[in-house]
Amino acid sequence: MSTTATPKISQQRIARDLGLSQALVSMVLNGRTEGISEESYRRIWDHALGLGYQPKGMRAPSSGDATKQIHVGFILRAGLALHTQSNYFSHIQHGLHEALQERGISTLFLGTEDKLSETAFRSTIETRRSLFGVVVMGEVKPAFLKQIKQLCPRVVAVSISYPGQCHSVQSNENQSLDLLVEHLAELGHRRFAWLGGNRALMRHEDRYRAFRAALRSRDIAFDERWALLHDSADRIEGRQLAEQFLARKAARPTALVCYNGLMARGAINLLLARGVRIPEDLSVVAIDATRICTEEHPLLTAASADPEIMGRKTAELLLSASGAPDEIYLDAALPSRLTLRETTAAPAG
Repeated sequence: MSTTATPKISQQRIARDLGLSQALVSMVLNGRTEGISEESYRRIWDHALGLGYQPKGMRAPSSGDATKQIHVGFILRAGLALHTQSNYFSHIQHGLHEALQERGISTLFLGTEDKLSETAFRSTIETRRSLFGVVVMGEVKPAFLKQIKQLCPRVVAVSISYPGQCHSVQSNENQSLDLLVEHLAELGHRRFAWLGGNRALMRHEDRYRAFRAALRSRDIAFDERWALLHDSADRIEGRQLAEQFLARKAARPTALVCYNGLMARGAINLLLARGVRIPEDLSVVAIDATRICTEEHPLLTAASADPEIMGRKTAELLLSASGAPDEIYLDAALPSRLTLRETTAAPAG
C-alpha cells in the first residue's frame, strides 16, 4: 500500500499554539492519562489531529478507558440500520475504519437519523469526550445535519453534498452513467430501461438525471414508460420492478440500467428464472463497485468509484477539518471506473 508523507508537526508548536507546557503536551501524546484532566486531554489531541500530527503512527493511548480514546462517529440516514445497510455503505465504513485505525483512531456507530435524538447524541458526546468528528452516511434532513454540527462541528457527509455546510465525499455520478451508456451504445443498444430505487432521495435524482443526459448526448431517445421506480433499493425491489418490466406490452428494451447492484442482482435472478437470457436477450448494468457485482454469476458489469477509497477520503477530510465557523468546505467527487463482466453483449439480431 502506498503512503504519503505527513508534514512534521512538533510538540513545541502544539504547546505554543495552546499556551501549554511542552511537558504536558508530551505526556498526553505519549500515552499518559493519570493526573491529566479530560479537558486538557481532549484539547491537546483535538489540536494535534487537526494539524495532522502523527507521533508513532498517531496511536491514541490505549488505557482501557473509553473516554480516553480518540473516536470518529458515524451516523446512517433514516431507513437504514447496521444489519440492513447496503453493500455500498459497508464498503465505505471499511475504508473509513482502516484509514482511521492506521492512526490509532476508533470508529463508533452513533445511530440512525430517525432514531437518534439530540438528547441521545449529546449524551454520547458527553460520555465519549474525545469524539473528534462525525461522518454522516447518506442523505439526511438539513435540520438534523445542523443539530449534529452544533454538537460536533467536524462533519463529513458521504454520498450527498451539502454546499457550504460541511465537507462531502461522493462518487462521480455523471461519469458513472456516461461510462455505462457509452459501453452499451457501442455494443449497439438503442432501447434502454431504467430501474430506479430510493426515488425520494437526491442520490436517485442525480443518477437518473445523469442517465438521461448520457442518452441525449448520444442522440438516443428514451421512452419514459420504461423508467421503473421504487421507494427502496434492495434485491426484493429489483425483483418487483423486473416483474413490471416483463409485464409491459410495448417493444421491450435491450439494455437495463440499474440504480445499484442490489437491485440489479434481484432483477437478474427473477429474469433468469422467467427464461430471459442475460446478456443474450437483455444486457444489465449497475452503478456499483461493491462485492455484489462478483458474488454470483453472471458477474455484473458496473461503474462507480471504489467505495473503500471513498471511505479513506472521508477520513482524510475529517482529520483535516478545523471545525471553525469560517472553514472552507470541499466537495470531493471521486472518479468512476467501468468494469466489464458477464451481463452485457450486443443486442440480439
